Amino acid sequence: MKKRIAIFASGSGSNAQKIMEHFKYSDDAEVSLVLSNNPEAYVLQRADNFEIPSHVFDRQEFYHTDDVVNILKRLDIDLIVLAGFLWLVPENLLKAYPNKIINIHPALLPKHGGKGMYGDRVHKAVLAAGDEEHGITIHFVNEHFDEGEAIYQGKFKVEKDDTLETIKFKGQQLEHLHYPKVIENLLKKYN
Repeated sequence: MKKRIAIFASGSGSNAQKIMEHFKYSDDAEVSLVLSNNPEAYVLQRADNFEIPSHVFDRQEFYHTDDVVNILKRLDIDLIVLAGFLWLVPENLLKAYPNKIINIHPALLPKHGGKGMYGDRVHKAVLAAGDEEHGITIHFVNEHFDEGEAIYQGKFKVEKDDTLETIKFKGQQLEHLHYPKVIENLLKKYN
């Protein structure tokens, strides 16, 4: 039986798109559901383009009910993938999917992580700190922002003439290349 992936995203969903593309013709796994806390998120259109069902939830449903967990269980989801999802994962979801929720962060954690550190904010912090290298971290999700065990880190050198746009581009290239592969490798470990 194919392994089933659920993607949570809050925005555009470029990583979600790469994951959907990667597993579209896979015999081993599929993206079964895309979930978002933002009814205007472009990721919902991307899911529709791949004929993948989606579910939009609000803060009340996510934090004060078991609705989202129940939907995931009903669909026999094996792995939850956060792809630009900006809310802290609640305890009921963490308990229902121990070590089966992963996230990608656009920095080399533990540097430049934590609440409010996402997107351009991370890259600006890297430039402001004068970091000589930058990259991505794919990690398990726990009850704190960006503190779960790292699964994979990809790095690149920050050149002296790099701008916000160039380091963002380099980081996205690493994300798009490695996130689907890390997901595939993780799923092979699950029975």
